[in-house]
Amino acid sequence: MTSGLALAGAPRAVPASAPKRSQARLLDPDLFRHYVDAFNLRDEETTASFIDNRSAWPWLKANVPFFECPDKEFEEIYYFRWWTYRKHITKTPVGFVVTEFLAPVPWAGKYNSINCAAGHHIYEGRWIQDSAYLNDYAAFWFLSGGGNPRLYSFWVADSIYALFLVKQDRRLLEKLLPSLVKNYAAWEENHAGPDGLFWQIDDRDGMEDSIGGSGYRPTINSYMFGDASAISTIAGKLGEGNLAQQFSTKAAAIKKLVQTKLWNKGAQFFETLPRDRQDLVDVREEIGFVPWYFNLPDNGYEGAWGQLMDSRGFPAPFGITTTERRSPRFMFKVHHECLWNGPVWPYATTQTLAAFANLLNHYEQQYVRKADYFHHLALYAKSQHRRLPDGSIVPWIDEDLDPFTGTWLARKILHEWRRPDKDRGKDYNHSAFCDLVITGLVGLRPRADDVVEVNPLLPTGTWPYFCLDNVSYHGRTISIAYDEDGRRYGKGAGLRVFIDGEPAASSDRLTRLTASLNAKSR
Repeated sequence: MTSGLALAGAPRAVPASAPKRSQARLLDPDLFRHYVDAFNLRDEETTASFIDNRSAWPWLKANVPFFECPDKEFEEIYYFRWWTYRKHITKTPVGFVVTEFLAPVPWAGKYNSINCAAGHHIYEGRWIQDSAYLNDYAAFWFLSGGGNPRLYSFWVADSIYALFLVKQDRRLLEKLLPSLVKNYAAWEENHAGPDGLFWQIDDRDGMEDSIGGSGYRPTINSYMFGDASAISTIAGKLGEGNLAQQFSTKAAAIKKLVQTKLWNKGAQFFETLPRDRQDLVDVREEIGFVPWYFNLPDNGYEGAWGQLMDSRGFPAPFGITTTERRSPRFMFKVHHECLWNGPVWPYATTQTLAAFANLLNHYEQQYVRKADYFHHLALYAKSQHRRLPDGSIVPWIDEDLDPFTGTWLARKILHEWRRPDKDRGKDYNHSAFCDLVITGLVGLRPRADDVVEVNPLLPTGTWPYFCLDNVSYHGRTISIAYDEDGRRYGKGAGLRVFIDGEPAASSDRLTRLTASLNAKSR
């Protein structure tokens, strides 16, 4: 295993095991350096992270895929999110971890770790060139004597398999499979009801003061379905046939329970079932979209997605609300800075947009379109800003947003209360964005076989060009470009996929493409 940076502030050499690098890049990385320079200039680096601001550009240049599009505000947020992510990469005595808050918080575990958003950390970080950061982080939860994987809900096996789909590190799966099985068994022992549904306190889902409250929630049950499915697949790959079948059966049982017990037929939505009641809470919450994050539902439940575009449902000027707007308890008053009863939470937005991409890729339905996906992804990018006292607007990521004003709500409340931790949400690492751009908008769909699949969700006619360049995938370098008239990149009009700099697949329009990673020795 390689290590990360040799010294804080000094980028390390690319490891010998890194994918081959073609000189035929479509994008010049230095054209995007001005974003990082501007982020650094505005930043108050009171405590330098392991990869400090001085090293941010060399690190990004060596480690992240480069992205270009004509919407420069959208493009800026892509680089902003990588710039903030690297701040949270922390070197510890047991290896690298990825934090949620930059400053220590009292409810965190060892090394300021919190597993609540670790699934997002792994999905986002799997695109970093150097595998050491995420390999260490995955092992931290089980093997290095530090992590608490059940402090909050956590789709750990699913996210580790998602990491494998990009990096193809079989050794990591071999090392972690026994721990993943034990972790699942511990959830069964402590959080499974008599019929097999899993329950969770809303706060332990990371969703305090929700309207639906605690109980058999769509979140925890979807996470457990995702983990059971991932463990089954991992076991199958490692030749553990009996274990694979055991967890396939568990996943099927959860799927059936979710569809029969958590589906409100009248509301056409997945809802929470309280542990002390026989009826659902009868309020639509954004967590009802989470089952599609794991491709859990069978066909026939897609009507729920109509609520994403219904003005009485979830859309608001600054994002997707955590509770439907028609609820009489929408944004109810409570003396707490973290509210999941209506505000926009990037954590939940990430889940919903990943689920949305799965819906458009894997289901036939008539309720939402690519244009709706792009609307919400672009709105997510637009919402990641803050107006400063001098009137200037800068890129910003924090805890939650007022859905109608775009004000960072927890920050506003903490400042009003004059709390010592009033600035804790700055550069908050509780969500993902770059992974949504890569796998959703650009459409690189990770898979286990030797096929690269690209299915862009950008609606035709929206942008005349985009490019995702220098993506480390299965040990190869992938580039994806759309050029409406062929003049932007000089590689021909339409959609193009390149493997190690060589043309691999093309179309004159935005459509699904596939190419073999082994079709030609490159």
